[in-house]
Amino acid sequence: MSKIAVVGSGYVGLVSGAVFSDFGHNVVCVDVDENKINALKGGVVPIYEPGLDKIIENNVKEGRLSFTTDIKTAVEENDVLFIAVGTPPKDDGGADMKYVRAVARSIAENMNGYKLIVDKSTVPIGTGAKLKDFVRSILDERGVDFPFDIVSNPEFLREGTAIADFYHPDRVVIGAESQQAIDKMREIYHYLRYNGIPMLETDITTAEMIKYASNAFLALKITYINEVANLCEGLGADVEDVARALGLDHRISPYFLNAGPGYGGSCFPKDTKALAQIARKHGENLSLIDATIAANEVQKHRMARKVKEAMGDLEGKTVAVLGVTFKPDTDDMREAPSLVILPELAEAGATIRIYDPQGEKEGVWRFAPIQDQIVFCSDAYEAVRDADAVVLLTEWEEFRSLDLKHVSLLMRGNFFFDLRNVFPKDAMEGFRYYSVGR
Repeated sequence: MSKIAVVGSGYVGLVSGAVFSDFGHNVVCVDVDENKINALKGGVVPIYEPGLDKIIENNVKEGRLSFTTDIKTAVEENDVLFIAVGTPPKDDGGADMKYVRAVARSIAENMNGYKLIVDKSTVPIGTGAKLKDFVRSILDERGVDFPFDIVSNPEFLREGTAIADFYHPDRVVIGAESQQAIDKMREIYHYLRYNGIPMLETDITTAEMIKYASNAFLALKITYINEVANLCEGLGADVEDVARALGLDHRISPYFLNAGPGYGGSCFPKDTKALAQIARKHGENLSLIDATIAANEVQKHRMARKVKEAMGDLEGKTVAVLGVTFKPDTDDMREAPSLVILPELAEAGATIRIYDPQGEKEGVWRFAPIQDQIVFCSDAYEAVRDADAVVLLTEWEEFRSLDLKHVSLLMRGNFFFDLRNVFPKDAMEGFRYYSVGR
């Protein structure tokens, strides 16, 4: 089994480290955030991801998983070093590489023998070559000549289903330059190889491109069905029937064809912008990606306008919002449609009552500019009490089983904006019901 250090204990790093330890490897998760590491040592998982807490608990108990802030020791004592830190967008849309470079520097400064340096962060195409030169330059400064390999191993995890995605991926992408690196990566992913998961072995640059191309295509697919939905509304067609027919075509597939308020999260917004910026730097114009980015932002504002136009004057009105995270089964609100829609409703004069099963902690500070107009509630029924309207923004499973008659009785008004098309139209008797593309 391999000795692995995963540097960065966010969604990607923590899930990766936990599952690698479940594969049987000895793993230490490293982070500069002492509070996060202390929480993990105390058995508290700082992110919400279904099933992650049990995997961590079991593997800590078995002695295969540990946590530290000591990157020096982690580098010295482990052969495989995964970089899994954030690459947030800069003002120009490009990825900010300062955290990746900081980790690479720490690795180079503390290398004491051969190391396999695996980049799991989403990074600009060409980063692998730059990291190789960067690490080599620091080793030269130290006057040492330790061998090392750089590998690109992009992740394709979806928040909310990350554990299942790690155990049952569509493929594992390994970008490497040496057979030694490929053999080591095969060993790390032995569990998946034995279970027939395809391993795509390619060069580093291609592996980096695969990640961006995959996420950009999915973002484009979401945006496409949203624009079709908007047209369906004007024509009187039903986007769900359209999407169902599209999805039965094997060339298209049914995935990511659910109309809604636009995509969000930590990946699609950041990666589409980064890919567009990379293209511009190389003299190319990815017009489809540029259009996808713009259309997605328009979609969020369109949903806010849908509410305002239907209800008229929002001054003094109360709007119950069900779900503020960018998708269900996560506490992540990065780039969530709610961050655009709720401020617009507040600006129009609405008081907003929010319920999200996991979104309150992050929502408190994300909605700080409109804090005087929002109230977080303990459940959906508390949120809808005396509300003039309901806006369903995140399709948490518990919302699908709402007692709609009870909701209707609790409300003061009868507007219901189902922006995820959770409910069939014929179930919404008694409501002034609005959905997306139906």
